[in-house]
Amino acid sequence: MAGLHGSSSSRPLISTSSSHPHQQLFTSRLLFLLTLLPLTLAAFAFVLQWRGGGVGVGDGFLIADPVARWSHYHHHLPGMDIDSSLLPATTTVRSSSSSSTSPGGCADILGRSNSLSFSYFKDWKFDYGADLKPKICITASTSAGLEQTIPWIFYHKVIGVSNFFLFVEGKAASPAVSKVFESIPGVKVIYRTRELEEQQAKSRIWNETWLSSFFYKPCNYELFVKQSLNMEMAIVMARDAGMNWIIHLDTDELIHPAGAREYSLRQLLSDVPSNVDMVVFPNYESCIERDDIKEPFSEVSMFKKNYDHLPKDVYFGNYREAARNNPNYFLTYGNGKAAARVQDHLRPNGAHRWHNYMKNPIEIKMDDAAVLHYTYTKFSDLTSRRDRCGCKPTKEDVRRCFMLEFDRAAFIIASTATEDEMLSWYREHVVWADKTLKKKLMMKGILTRIYAPMIINQGLRESGIYASVIASANTMLSKDKILSSVESRNNTRESKSVNSSRKIGGFGQSQATARRVLEFIDDANYTLAIPPESPPGPDDLNIDTVILH
Repeated sequence: MAGLHGSSSSRPLISTSSSHPHQQLFTSRLLFLLTLLPLTLAAFAFVLQWRGGGVGVGDGFLIADPVARWSHYHHHLPGMDIDSSLLPATTTVRSSSSSSTSPGGCADILGRSNSLSFSYFKDWKFDYGADLKPKICITASTSAGLEQTIPWIFYHKVIGVSNFFLFVEGKAASPAVSKVFESIPGVKVIYRTRELEEQQAKSRIWNETWLSSFFYKPCNYELFVKQSLNMEMAIVMARDAGMNWIIHLDTDELIHPAGAREYSLRQLLSDVPSNVDMVVFPNYESCIERDDIKEPFSEVSMFKKNYDHLPKDVYFGNYREAARNNPNYFLTYGNGKAAARVQDHLRPNGAHRWHNYMKNPIEIKMDDAAVLHYTYTKFSDLTSRRDRCGCKPTKEDVRRCFMLEFDRAAFIIASTATEDEMLSWYREHVVWADKTLKKKLMMKGILTRIYAPMIINQGLRESGIYASVIASANTMLSKDKILSSVESRNNTRESKSVNSSRKIGGFGQSQATARRVLEFIDDANYTLAIPPESPPGPDDLNIDTVILH
């Protein structure tokens, strides 16, 4: 028994000593798995990124291009084309062709693509409830079609605008286009009918002096008066709709709420002190890098900053290079656009500002946020602007038709040159092809890349929002409503109602004595309407220097 007990007592000792190798083996395997797991995940992430879009170069810096993963065609954002000289010799680059954008019509531009989309926009109705504050509206006078206006509307819906008052004419007033606008929640369409002109002819504006210098002039002056009259009507509509803020924009302009949380215009305006009546957004101007742009909101990412957002020495020190032999720093205007708090006695002060009949409004200017102006982004803009004006292509006549020097030069070229000559002029004065100059001005801070509008627009388009709106418009509007709309427009044409401030003014003058003029402050104290103005030039710097001395 003693031997038996002795042998049995030795077994636990043997079992214990043999368990050490098993524990060491288990520990080593566990450490191996813990080491292997993160390496595997890292390798998996690398493979996904490599397959999803590779790398891109923006403004001289090697960066990952996650946006390229959205498309099966691996298109890079404009301005992020790869410069092979900046990459190692062993790097393989997928090129981004400028021909990626099809020159198709509205169906191509607004249609649903086969690529991946933002789930953020899926099934989003873009219809805001009354509890969201502040409530923001935009008013615009436009003749643009669906391919420009639909992206413009939904981009601003994404950043917080709830209502739109669209004064339409031309292509925008056609049944196929206007019925789509009318089907979008929050969009009110106002047609330029004889009834509208008769109503605007009774406006108090015709009896006042702040806009009188623009009366009875053609082209841009006529449009300026028309915009002011439309803005006056939009103020009443905004008040009736319970809006808190109103903004006047053109359909080639986008609000860029930089500096706001969640890229929200509503958040930006909610932070404005309650005593402020008007917020000025300095404008940035688009700088196209190709002459075949078809969808500016999707293809343009480079912008020239406003004078108000640059140090004075940087602005004036690089003025001539930034102007590129054009008349001014910007091709067109440089005095921004403004949002006004909806309140009693509010009135327009031209297309760029607001005013108040009873007081001088308190205004602030945004330090980061801006209006992005996509001007002359398409080569066809030269001829389309020309076709809207009947002035003679002479230096004398264009001065009475256009307010800005570049518009005058562009009109003369479009009216007198061949298409090849126009394209050559367009490339020289509008297209930014000099990489060295772009890089220099980018480093100075004069040029900047802004991708947010492009990303939002691409996400909306690929989610099928645009195509869905167009399709649903055909079912939401009754046949009787469409026929009635067509009949109304036909009656307008038969009455030969012309969109002219001269006709509006003529009608208004005949009834001037019958109008009841509302009480207002003495005309001498009025702030005159602010027209589109060019940014400061070198002469302005000399004036400032003289004043300082």
